[in-house]
Amino acid sequence: MRRITRRAALGEAALGALLLAGCGGSGGTGAARSGSTLVSTWVDPVGDGQLRVGPGEALVDRTELGRRAAGASVLATFAHVTDAHVLDASSPARVTFLNRLGPPFQSTFRPQETLTTQVLAGAVAAIRRLGPQLVIQGGDLIDNDQHNELAHALAVLRGGAVRPGSGRDGYFGVQLASDPDPFYYRPDLDAPRYPGLLRKAVREFSSPGLDAPNYPVLGDHDVLVAGEIVPTPLTQSLAVGDQALWHLTPGLTLPSGVGKQVSTSPDGPPDPGLVQSFLTQALAGPTVRVPADPARWEMTVAEVVAALGAAGGGGAAGAPGLAAATAAERLDYVVDVGPSVRLIVLDLVQRDGGSGGLVSPGQPEWLAAQLAAAGERWVIVVTHQPLQSSVGGDALLTLLDRSPRVIAALYGHIHRNEIVARPTPAGGYWLIATSSMIDYPQQARALRLLTTAGGGVVLETWMLDHVFPGPLGQISRQLSFLDAQGGRPAGFAGSRLDRNVRLYRDAA
Repeated sequence: MRRITRRAALGEAALGALLLAGCGGSGGTGAARSGSTLVSTWVDPVGDGQLRVGPGEALVDRTELGRRAAGASVLATFAHVTDAHVLDASSPARVTFLNRLGPPFQSTFRPQETLTTQVLAGAVAAIRRLGPQLVIQGGDLIDNDQHNELAHALAVLRGGAVRPGSGRDGYFGVQLASDPDPFYYRPDLDAPRYPGLLRKAVREFSSPGLDAPNYPVLGDHDVLVAGEIVPTPLTQSLAVGDQALWHLTPGLTLPSGVGKQVSTSPDGPPDPGLVQSFLTQALAGPTVRVPADPARWEMTVAEVVAALGAAGGGGAAGAPGLAAATAAERLDYVVDVGPSVRLIVLDLVQRDGGSGGLVSPGQPEWLAAQLAAAGERWVIVVTHQPLQSSVGGDALLTLLDRSPRVIAALYGHIHRNEIVARPTPAGGYWLIATSSMIDYPQQARALRLLTTAGGGVVLETWMLDHVFPGPLGQISRQLSFLDAQGGRPAGFAGSRLDRNVRLYRDAA
């Protein structure tokens, strides 16, 4: 069997694409300015690898948990944007060289990775046009626990000038045209060609900012290096230093069976020790001299949580618990949306390392108390990692199963659009996952809860495409679509029933 590099795979996927003037066009003509996929979608109708504007997807009724009924009054409208993975593509602390080992390291390099701030800004623009009461920032806002990544991401959410890039040159990384490594995609030289993309990716731009309170969920990448490792003196020195690991050390291979390890997300292997081991071995090999940047320092959990809390809705009347949660360095808190809806946010990040979720001591009791205090409010529980794959998650699911007012558990982490009904004797609820902003399809989720006749509710949900002005957002979407290790071959867009739907739930 012929073995090809990721660069070659991307080039072969792009051969049939109709790239304007040989260097890629924005391809945005006719797309909904709102980003709403109810109005328009991005499709590849002829299979040539080029995304084009397609028709919108209407809401489809799902009645596994309730009878179809007309929606009456709106109880809440909100948005869920998760797994933005805003990253410093020039950081010497990144482990891009591991990507060539294949699964489970496929997320350590992506051809569109220089455009994460622009994609998040495009999602913010779409959410502003939705006009929600609040926004749930679902975790993994950043990629590698770096201070400059978080500064860029929060600048996008806050609005105003955003200055992506780092170091003396803005970008100095594996995608440079001067890098002869055949593995990495170089936009100035390789198909699909986008000359000048690396320079344009680090130019200052203006973000519209959110115009509704945002409530943060903590993700593993927010506080762990590569979403896996607790920062150490070694990783800290790499991050702020001038020696980068771009190339795979000769003889460095996966231990037997690692490629078959099951993971619930594209983050990497379940065992964080693998990344630490490979990093140590790789440092014994050749490194590349890069411009250093002291703003790349890796943060403590307390620093990340404090910054997220300060930028979030802690001062809003609907979430007085966020300030207390920030002080406790654990983002477990409640947001009451009007008189009829309660959001319960849970922090499942492992403080000792590892990308999977972990239920901490005391969380079941705390959740039980919040469910009881909800009274007649409808409840949506929000996490980063799915409860159903988290260590100890069964205890929390049991509590949700018993509550007649729980209508949904909302999460990210798996980078996939997915909606699964969970019937229970108490009435049941919906398990709802939203795709990431870094892998195809790069979408956020709109949600609107309405009452129905007979005391039930319907949760209407649909996907939002990012709408960054100019070509950069569409270039990112196109590259993510062509990525042979990305969201398209992995099916991250989900099925028709995982996107634009009405989710009915009968009265409790």
